[in-house]
Amino acid sequence: RDMKVWERSHQLTLAVYKETRSFPRDELYGLTSQMRRAAVSVPANIAEGCCRGSDPDFARFLQIAMGSASELDYHLLLARDLQYLLPESHAAFLPSVSEVKRMLASLINRVQAG
Repeated sequence: RDMKVWERSHQLTLAVYKETRSFPRDELYGLTSQMRRAAVSVPANIAEGCCRGSDPDFARFLQIAMGSASELDYHLLLARDLQYLLPESHAAFLPSVSEVKRMLASLINRVQAG
């Protein structure tokens, strides 16, 4: 929890949960669930990777977190295009998602460099 990337991704997850509360009820097991799962996966994989015994294991979990962040990026776009998410709300998420992805990329590079 002391890692900035974990904290930023946790805040992003909280924001996704808050925003998806207003999605249509028939999307509860569809897009709402997918967005929440992708968002939760980012800090969860960072946390799990930290507990692994080696840098290669940690890097693998960070890469999984990166994939989940990219998945969330798409889900946000889809939610906007389906008009579940206002364009302004979508635009507000973009800097946070980009920041988390940049931080993950940087951390992956540092861990892989050893």
